[in-house]
Amino acid sequence: MAYGPRVRIAFAISRAASVGGTWTTVHLAHSALMRGDSVRFIEPWDYEIDVRGRLIARAHAFDHPVTADQIADDLVRRRAVRRYVDLERLDLLLLRAAPLDIALLSFADLVRERGVPVINDPAGLLRVSHKAWLASLPGVDTPPGVVTRSRASCHVFAQAQAEAVVVKPARGSGGRDVSLVEPSDAVALDDAFDRARISGDGYVVVQRYLPAAEWGEKRLVWLDGKVVGGYLRRRAPGEFRHNLKRGGQAEATDITAEDLTLSAQVSPHLLQAGIRLAGLDVIGGSLIEVNTLNPGGAYHADRLTGSQLCDEILDRLTQPLQERSTPWALPAP
Repeated sequence: MAYGPRVRIAFAISRAASVGGTWTTVHLAHSALMRGDSVRFIEPWDYEIDVRGRLIARAHAFDHPVTADQIADDLVRRRAVRRYVDLERLDLLLLRAAPLDIALLSFADLVRERGVPVINDPAGLLRVSHKAWLASLPGVDTPPGVVTRSRASCHVFAQAQAEAVVVKPARGSGGRDVSLVEPSDAVALDDAFDRARISGDGYVVVQRYLPAAEWGEKRLVWLDGKVVGGYLRRRAPGEFRHNLKRGGQAEATDITAEDLTLSAQVSPHLLQAGIRLAGLDVIGGSLIEVNTLNPGGAYHADRLTGSQLCDEILDRLTQPLQERSTPWALPAP
């Protein structure tokens, strides 16, 4: 059976060698290939501007349906066919790169300026991926906390809390250099502050610890202003972080009225920033974090509940796109 490229989708990723078979990125690519779309994966060092000023990239190419595990394995082992792509001929570019890469965002913004839909908007990503953005929003239920570069401000806030505080970098870190500290332990607080400051851009978030974290953290899949699914992350024994990379386990969960209220609070701000796809992390009715760099959750929600979020996401993001007959390879010099 022949599969022609109905929609040409590229995924901007951090590093092919780090991709895993459970990643939402890989399952979005699998869904695209099953629909007959053509897929490219581009790493940050693959972009170029040629002598004619064209935006090009040397990409990992997939043009026929294969399993998600096969996609991941081919990327990790660098066995996928490499092809040069004229980025202006893309139908859709999805940014799925964490940690944030400024060069990648710069190239993505150039692609966007040339009329290619980019998800999420590069300028919006730069703003929203910093925890100062969420902390500054009026009318959104978030844990009490401060975003600061000042050790003194960290101590003042912590000492005013009856419970422990969480100290973390202000830019998404995947659970790295995140600490749970008792406010009375000044030495541990200093150490946690310094590690978070060095790990990120110098800004540190200090938040009140929410006891509801004992029961887990929800990852809600948010698409175009609506929660379309989600799952619960339950942390490993002896660990206070819920990240799956830190041993957390994914479990099925219900989407509650409280979750929908949080979504309604933050949705106008996300849409205004040009964000269409995000992961909302929720603990005890509070919005802890907004993940827009490589929002996951669709794979685990599909696996645990039987939903088809990867298909729904692609259907929504490609809905306005028209089938194009011109090839997306580089034109002849």
